[in-house]
Amino acid sequence: MTGRKPIGLELTPTEQSELEQWARRRKTPSADKQRAQIILGCSLGLSGREVGQRCGVTTQTVSKWRRRFEQYRIAGLSDAPRTGRPRTINDDKVSEVIEKTLHSRPAKATHWSTTLMAEETALNAMAVSRIWRAFGLKPHRLETFKLSTDPHFVDKVHDIVGLYLNPPDRALVLCVDEKSQIQALNRTQPGLPLRFGSAETTTHDYVRHGTTTLFAALDIATGEVIGRLHRRHRSAEFLAFLRALDREVPKHLDIHLILDNYGTHKTEAVRAWFAARPRYHLHFTPTSASWLNLVERFFSLLSQRWIKRNAHTSTNDLERSIRHYLKTYNQDPKPFVWRKSADEIISAIARLSDRINNKVNFC
Repeated sequence: MTGRKPIGLELTPTEQSELEQWARRRKTPSADKQRAQIILGCSLGLSGREVGQRCGVTTQTVSKWRRRFEQYRIAGLSDAPRTGRPRTINDDKVSEVIEKTLHSRPAKATHWSTTLMAEETALNAMAVSRIWRAFGLKPHRLETFKLSTDPHFVDKVHDIVGLYLNPPDRALVLCVDEKSQIQALNRTQPGLPLRFGSAETTTHDYVRHGTTTLFAALDIATGEVIGRLHRRHRSAEFLAFLRALDREVPKHLDIHLILDNYGTHKTEAVRAWFAARPRYHLHFTPTSASWLNLVERFFSLLSQRWIKRNAHTSTNDLERSIRHYLKTYNQDPKPFVWRKSADEIISAIARLSDRINNKVNFC
């Protein structure tokens, strides 16, 4: 018995073209691609069994998608949206969690945790965590800040950011500062190395072996750092660093120094040294705004990548280690790129000031 002769599906040119694209395109989901191949096979007049063998599905599957196509055309080849589990937390409960997070404190803590909020709102901790993530709330975090009270803040920001974004021709721009009180710390016991499934370990206690200070000048054009180490942190050591800096920078270039308002930078001896060398131009950061000095970014790298997890048995050992890092760093320096304009920085500071003074409602 030959059975009933299969009847081919009739496709419009647009449907034919779209289904062929589904079957040919690499990024088409595999389920959609398979359904397109089924319909294209049926349009050739093949039987359900032949189409199933070509597409690796059963005859019943072929019949299902053929009927769906006949009834809804191409729209019927997509899965219908599923209802899923109904919501168990309504909008009022979500609003309650947000309101309490933003405008109240728990009775037995300084900030909310998922457990404390769950107890307060009769939810589970995972539900509270999902709500906080959805609205970007992080009550466990605390960030620090300090606004500059410098009366010349705006002018100084424009001056320094202007040097970063549009450095002068035939001149060097150097960011100068000191990283003081770098401690030579040695752990009391050996730690364990990194292993599969286990982090590297170290003891919580340590032995101090003295401190040193790194005087550094960062070239904003190349990222290269000129550094000197001194045991003390006085005007005399800063002058010694300036003399070393003067020997290393090209003699024919003007030097623009960006530095903060620390007392050792403004003593009479330092001022006299700069007065005798008119090619040096000083640009002081606003008070409480050392973040404007790019050399602070280098100090952060030094601390995180080298000093924090190293152990040093003496101050000499620490200084040798820092000199090694400077030498290695300068072999392939990368300049730090300043991206914010002065106006963007000043606007952000103004918004923060408004929030602190409750001039704007940010609830």
